[in-house]
Amino acid sequence: MKKMLSILMLIFLLLPFTSAQCPESGNTIILKAPAVSRTSDGELIGIATDFIITVSPGTGHVYVETWPLAEVDMQASARLAAQIAGKVLGVDMSKYDVFIHVKSDAPIIGGPSAGGTMTVGIIAALKGWKIREDVMMTGMINPDGSIGPVGGILEKASAAYGVGAKLFLIPEGQRIQVVETTEKKQIGSIVEITSKSEKVDVVEYAKERWGLDVKEIKDIYDAVYYFTGKKIEKPPVPANLNVDTSFLKDNAVEDYDETIKYYEKIENKLNDSDISYTTYSYLKNALDEAKKKLDEAKKNLDDGRYYTALSLDFQARITIRHVDWYLDIKTGNDLENLLKSIDNEIKETENHVSNITIRGISMLQAVAASEERIEQAKSLLKDAWSNYYNGNYWNAVSSAAFAYERIQTAKFWASLGERYAKGEVIERDSLKETAREYLDNSRLIITYITSMFGELSLQDLISLMNEGEEYYLDGKYSAAIFSAMEARIQAEIILDTLGIDNETILMDKLQRMKEDARIAIAQAQKEGIYPVLSLSYYEFAQSYEKQGGLENIQTAMMFYQYAKETSTVFLGTTSPPKITEEPLISLIPNQTATPTNTTTEPLPETTRLSTPLMVSALVVGLILGFIAGRKS
Repeated sequence: MKKMLSILMLIFLLLPFTSAQCPESGNTIILKAPAVSRTSDGELIGIATDFIITVSPGTGHVYVETWPLAEVDMQASARLAAQIAGKVLGVDMSKYDVFIHVKSDAPIIGGPSAGGTMTVGIIAALKGWKIREDVMMTGMINPDGSIGPVGGILEKASAAYGVGAKLFLIPEGQRIQVVETTEKKQIGSIVEITSKSEKVDVVEYAKERWGLDVKEIKDIYDAVYYFTGKKIEKPPVPANLNVDTSFLKDNAVEDYDETIKYYEKIENKLNDSDISYTTYSYLKNALDEAKKKLDEAKKNLDDGRYYTALSLDFQARITIRHVDWYLDIKTGNDLENLLKSIDNEIKETENHVSNITIRGISMLQAVAASEERIEQAKSLLKDAWSNYYNGNYWNAVSSAAFAYERIQTAKFWASLGERYAKGEVIERDSLKETAREYLDNSRLIITYITSMFGELSLQDLISLMNEGEEYYLDGKYSAAIFSAMEARIQAEIILDTLGIDNETILMDKLQRMKEDARIAIAQAQKEGIYPVLSLSYYEFAQSYEKQGGLENIQTAMMFYQYAKETSTVFLGTTSPPKITEEPLISLIPNQTATPTNTTTEPLPETTRLSTPLMVSALVVGLILGFIAGRKS
């Protein structure tokens, strides 16, 4: 009896604490999302997960509780979901708190794949809308509101069917899944194991096996409609989608002319040198490769692809400078002095760029590109010093040439930013929070992919993320944002194209990304932003698309995504959109889905609606369950 009284006293002591952690008012939405869990033998299986989402007036916090714990933390994904919900509805989320309780029957890998579901739930809670119980979805939420790729779609479709879903929403472009199958055959004492890849059309497979409708969706607007029947008006697409890099024409022409002259000078210098036949042949081959790059640059220049021409000039100059400096370096002293001179140039450029006053988003993009290139030059120079100390002069000169040319591009982007300086001053510290959010979200997605599929040669992405963290610690927040963005986009492209070796499928994905990038650039221009970085990325993607081949297509996809997101990253919250209501689509003849939520009114900023203290009840229930368990 004394033990029971002690436990009851513990309950009453906990009640004030739990009450303080609960939303005192708000709308609560309950929906299900599929996730994947790992069995004891490492197999991935689909499980249904409950999301209880409450939004109430508050101060902009997002609280997440998972039970049991997820393998991948979903806090960053939840924060992004809240931001996108506010952006879509034109709502200031700093006036609300979001509480997300995730429950499942097994530890989930979770994380970003529920981002779309959380965003739908937050939007519905803000507006007091009902949610259909027979609809489920999987998909990451991206900063621009698009639904990003995920893994384990077949397992998740199975989980959706298992809890009665009639419609399963998946990210656009992911209906074709590649499944690895393993067969074991025993011949005497020898076990033969064979593996093969098989392409599965999820839409056809789910319909045939379970009668489950699977539909690809593009963005959060599509998702909200299928869950609620509400159509939120998208930002209008500008009529004129003019994408070109003519603003770089003069720079590209001048750069090409100077690089050609430099090539001719070093070609003559090599011919007049007294180096051995072997060294001469090696350096001559290097110059020949540089000339091929320059010929390619001229073709792009003539075709109006000015950023691509600049990039090819840059690649050619690295090689030419390597040959030039290698011919000059006679002693270790010569090399040491060269490295010191490059170090001074990097420091001078960094000092200049860090003191630039940023005016407007166009300038911000250019300065971010400059800062990122400065950091790359510093890293390359570090490699050069390392090779110098190890006595590897050839590689030292190679890294030094790369560092020198990279710092020249940093100067170029800084000058480009000053050319397009327009608008209000943007303080660098004001970007700190955005940089942290981008870094956290990118880290989450890379961790998610690793947890699903292993390392998958993600070291380059991890290094890119670590570079972003270093930029952040150095106070270079704009560079940190773009570094994190690049890492996340590369990770998503890996996930979206995993196992696909069909150019037609990849080209379909690429064309969607290309159009999205064009629209994003046009929207930025409509807002008065001239997205110099986005336009450059778009054109660069075109050059890879034109070449064809799986690897080039994937690279083009990556740069189209860069173009889209660099266009939209700093666009502010829009005004509240127009919302229309359409009849909910019946998925089963003569049957209407039963919507679920605890309130049906929009959540005003000034009115507080009374709701039960769910967490307090949960604590009491857990303790009473513990008592019952102890008795059995």
